[in-house]
Amino acid sequence: MQIPSQSKQQRRNLGILVELLAFIRPYRMKVFAALLALIVTAGLTLSVGHGVRILIDQGFTQQSLADLQSAIQFILLITLCISIGTFFRFYLVSSVGERVSADIRQAVFDHVITLHPSYFETNGSGDIMSRITTDTTLLQSIIGSSFSMAMRSALMCVGAIIMLFATNVKLTLIVLASVPFILVPILFYGRRVRALSRQSQDSMADVGSYAGEAIEHIKTVQSYSFEAQERASFSSEVERAYDIGRRRVKQRAILISGVIVIVFSAIAGMLWVGGSDVINGVMSAGDLGAFVFYAIMVASSLATISEVMGELQRAAGATERLVEILQVESHITAPASDILSPNKLKPEVVFHNVMFHYPSRPTLAAVESLDLVAEEGKVLALVGPSGAGKTTLFELMQRFYDPEAGQITLGGIDIRRFDPHELRKQMALVPQQPALFSNDVFHNIRYGNPNASDAEVIEAAKKAHAHDFIMNLPEGYQSFLGERGVRLSGGQRQRIAIARAILKDPKILLLDEATSALDSESEHHVQQALEELMQGRTTIIIAHRLSTIQHADQIAVLDHGRLVDKGNHHALLQTCELYRRLVDLQLKHLAS
Repeated sequence: MQIPSQSKQQRRNLGILVELLAFIRPYRMKVFAALLALIVTAGLTLSVGHGVRILIDQGFTQQSLADLQSAIQFILLITLCISIGTFFRFYLVSSVGERVSADIRQAVFDHVITLHPSYFETNGSGDIMSRITTDTTLLQSIIGSSFSMAMRSALMCVGAIIMLFATNVKLTLIVLASVPFILVPILFYGRRVRALSRQSQDSMADVGSYAGEAIEHIKTVQSYSFEAQERASFSSEVERAYDIGRRRVKQRAILISGVIVIVFSAIAGMLWVGGSDVINGVMSAGDLGAFVFYAIMVASSLATISEVMGELQRAAGATERLVEILQVESHITAPASDILSPNKLKPEVVFHNVMFHYPSRPTLAAVESLDLVAEEGKVLALVGPSGAGKTTLFELMQRFYDPEAGQITLGGIDIRRFDPHELRKQMALVPQQPALFSNDVFHNIRYGNPNASDAEVIEAAKKAHAHDFIMNLPEGYQSFLGERGVRLSGGQRQRIAIARAILKDPKILLLDEATSALDSESEHHVQQALEELMQGRTTIIIAHRLSTIQHADQIAVLDHGRLVDKGNHHALLQTCELYRRLVDLQLKHLAS
């Protein structure tokens, strides 16, 4: 991902701060309480300098045990109060950091699952997962710890400088003369750290994405004995991430060490001048001790700020990556006004002069000038070679994409006038490769109807001829299916998906050769269940098997996104050369 220009980066950072404030605002009372505790503890910490002055001038100089005891008691009391205030400050700020991080993570996920599928064609799932997990975890650390340290250090620095002026103006000017030498490297190296932080987050996302892909296809990797090449490629990704991280750490190290040298050089100069004044009787030893205390407070605060600055720059990079997702607008949305309901419309789907290109393949038409009708209560089979556009029609019907020209209607109404969620409720899809989730059987079938009872889930499974094998699983319907249903065979996964569609009880069925993964006996039973389910419903089937084609009321032959011919099985055998060739290939396959 390309790094924005510097001016654009700075403008975007301001927007990022506004975004973070929007997430923090609901917890402003906690933040206010934390700031109050911060101010109180900062004031108490600065008052320790007064205790140091009393300790030296009255305890040590005057050799008074009573004054020494009073000074020690004062310092201990202040320390106890500081510890109590620090507890509340740390707890409140950390809890807000945890809460805000969780809210951002939830907001990003809620937004991601509403985005149009074309977004995921150009943005890898590994990168998105890295933003949701790694980046939000980083923000949790920053908001809950580093930001609090920065605020505390800034407040202590300002307060200590005021106390320095109150104690000795001449020495204060010596200390302040070093401030520009501290700020310049912070600003200069801070920009470098910010850019490298963004690169570091992106490179870590690439590492996670690469590893996830290799693990997802582990059987293919091992089947082709490609382990050594994958190790080498992954090593290259890791080394690239390490190199960026090393450069980021180097810039931070230069920043911190430079600030330390400048700060303590200034303190050394101040001690020389102050020590000379004490020897010459210009100021008391207690005043010098208090001044040194305040000077060290300024130095430590600036050192902390310079160190935390690197963390805050990392937070800026992480926040930018999260805000980028939150600012992506879905291309598939409900109309702003005059939203119609598809619930009572006639379940007839019509494609009228539809044209569509996938965003990732803008020069290759997936569907071109297509006119087609799926009549109410009838079965329409889509046949054609690979890449003919059959699956694309399913995706257009469900508004995963919108056509660039023409329109698709349901009950005579353009589907773009419906809320996508309501439109999709009218349909149930059974894909050739069913998607199962890392959960139990109940959860996967109940995806068709979240409100279904256990009895309704079991009934749907029986209709899909899945009940028997489910009951043979270790825990029946409570059996965990593993990631993507890995613990089931292909045919079993297919029947779970069919049960899900049966449970949804849709008006329109979309079947991507739903019986293709089943053995002959199971196919017979499931075909019976599907035929019962299809009664009175509009059904569109992506067909490969001759048995499916022959039972269709109408067959549409597609090639390169165009409608070549349509009719029933016997008519197409006479009129369509492409259809005859597909049937011949199927018959040869059955004969072999």
